[in-house]
Formats: sequence, C-alpha cells, structure tokens
Amino acid sequence: MTRAWFLAAAFDDVEAARQWYEAQRPGLGDEFVSAVDAAVTAVVEFPEAYPLVHRDARRCLVERFPYGVFYRVAGDGLVVVACLHAAHDPERRARRLRG
Repeated sequence: MTRAWFLAAAFDDVEAARQWYEAQRPGLGDEFVSAVDAAVTAVVEFPEAYPLVHRDARRCLVERFPYGVFYRVAGDGLVVVACLHAAHDPERRARRLRG
C-alpha cells in the first residue's frame, strides 16, 4: 500500500470533528487530526490488520478519541470512506458505508 485517498464526505467528517474538539479546548482539534493521521498511516502500512465491519469496509480505531476510520482497499491504495464517532447509530454507519 502506498496511498490513501479521502472521499469528500470522510474529509468533512474529520473537519467537523476537528472544529468541535477545537471549540472544547484550543489545540485539541489539531491533536485529533494528528491522531487520525496516525491511524491512516497505520492502515496504509497494514491494511489487512483491521477488522471488516461492513462488506469490504474495514475500521481502524483512532487512538485517544472515540472515532473510527472506515476504509476500503482499492488497487494499490485505499479509500477512506468515513471517520465516524463510535456512538453513531449503526444503521447510519451502514448507510454511509454502502455509499
């Protein structure tokens, strides 16, 4: 694996969470983004190490924050399809992962 691409919706997920965390405490939003980056780096290095959670979508939990990075392996890279809070409704998550 060499690359990760974010769908626009996944990028929006990260940005919305960043803004929320930043409003809670200055700098926390940047810490969240760094944790997401670390999760994506881990996924790029070992994409098959994370569990399948919906059809061909896998999830890597974000350290320190209650979020998961949801992705699909695509050719020689992967596509991040969502970054969702762990408390999200499972049906809503399934709809997002279906596309």
